[in-house]
Amino acid sequence: MDALPLVALVAGSAIVAGVARRTPVPAPLMLVAVGLIAAYVPGVPEYTLDPGIVLPLVLPPLLYTAAVDSSYLDLRANFRPVALLSVGYVLFATLAVGWLAYLLIPDLPLTAALVLGAVIAPPDAVAATAIARKVGLPSRITTILQGESLVNDATAITAYKVALAAAVGEGASWAGGIEEFALAAVGGVGVGLILMVPLHWLRTHLKEALLQNTLSLLIPFVAYAAAEHVHASGVLAVVVVALYLGHRSWQVDFATRLQEEAVWKMVSFILESVVFALIGLQLRFVLKGLGEYEGWVAGWYAVAVFVLVVAVRFVWVYPATFLPRVLSERIREREPDTDWKAPLIVGWAGMRGVVSLAIAFSIPLTVDGEDFPARNLVLFLTFTTVIGTLVVQGLTLPPLIRLLKIPGRDAHAETLAEAQAQSEASRAAEERLDVLLADEENALPQPLADRLRTVLERRRNAVWERLGAVNAVTGESADETYRRLAREMIEAERAVFVELRDGRRIDDEMLRTLLRRLDLEEAAAYREAAD
Repeated sequence: MDALPLVALVAGSAIVAGVARRTPVPAPLMLVAVGLIAAYVPGVPEYTLDPGIVLPLVLPPLLYTAAVDSSYLDLRANFRPVALLSVGYVLFATLAVGWLAYLLIPDLPLTAALVLGAVIAPPDAVAATAIARKVGLPSRITTILQGESLVNDATAITAYKVALAAAVGEGASWAGGIEEFALAAVGGVGVGLILMVPLHWLRTHLKEALLQNTLSLLIPFVAYAAAEHVHASGVLAVVVVALYLGHRSWQVDFATRLQEEAVWKMVSFILESVVFALIGLQLRFVLKGLGEYEGWVAGWYAVAVFVLVVAVRFVWVYPATFLPRVLSERIREREPDTDWKAPLIVGWAGMRGVVSLAIAFSIPLTVDGEDFPARNLVLFLTFTTVIGTLVVQGLTLPPLIRLLKIPGRDAHAETLAEAQAQSEASRAAEERLDVLLADEENALPQPLADRLRTVLERRRNAVWERLGAVNAVTGESADETYRRLAREMIEAERAVFVELRDGRRIDDEMLRTLLRRLDLEEAAAYREAAD
């Protein structure tokens, strides 16, 4: 692909996604729609992807960002439901959807149907967890959905490889498939365990944030490539390494954390935007190659497969939720009670996304010199299933959550816990400051010592103030008013610095130094709003 079309693809995807963030329309849907329209515009090139580079290029960074932001402790506490969804459900969906598609669609080979089943088996819970946090779902449901999305990709890719081996005539048996899955899982976890400690050591011993973040960008690709080199699961290797690094991110300096968060948000935003735009851009050409499956027939198959995908998830979720509780007293004692509402939310949150598209794009174009059987049909059904789940389930999940009136997160209790934690930390910091100031080597003028105590007191009181009364005129808490006034003061200083630079009283280098200092103060005064 030439440089100009590639730049146009990335830039156009980012613009459309940015516009979507300011509308009620989900960004994936707008990207697909705009991509589909653009595909029919004269002069727009036909965008194609090499199937061999899609998984190693797109999947590792997306998995890494999701895993780093996950809670290892919460995932460990919810291991059973996460494992049942990420392993059990994906294998069940691969076989059930594949077999039913084989029965439904004439002339579709069973091996190609199983490839389709594996491709659309793993839900991409990124959108679901974002919605869950936005509407305030209980943290356990959010953790389960997030944990499922991290591990189910490894299950689906392994199942896909087994089905693909059968489709290309390399032979695959049940015993061979189970053996390959076990080896891939154990190997992937093993590679992750081997890499995570030295990678963390390297991160903590690099002294420059720029070098640390360069390493951060390489880590998911290194972990994925190392595992795949020994025929293990690259997905699990990336997840294990990312969970460990995320759990110990506090050991990295603050500059690296601030820079790393911004860098990975940008990478994830670009990759997801480009992949969804490619759906629309390629759908036209996929439709051209449907052959006997085109027209209303293809539309009927798309609707049928979508319904199968939704139904099969509920067939698995409800028994997997209640049967273990019926059969095991230990599970009933260890896990909180649940009703029919929570499984309904988990079942309806099975939206497909980038992972399914990445796997579908990796299907080889030819097998022994001949076209892969029904490849365009598999791509088409993957596209329509992803779009269908995003539209139907994605748009209806928030109203469904509100309709069921599931008790959400207790914001007051969480703020109280935050305030108590901050109070304990501030007390420890104050004791440490007293010890330091008592040493003659740390002697400070009294105004500077008082400033340290003032900053500490400010941090201690900030959370408690959120629990207090609000301003009757503005509706702000004292903490919010403080932040607003601090920002106004910083903006006034910033304007003066720019005016001095424009008047040639300071140069640009000094301006950048002064602005960075203000930026750090503003970052300290304001917590980043949740997305």
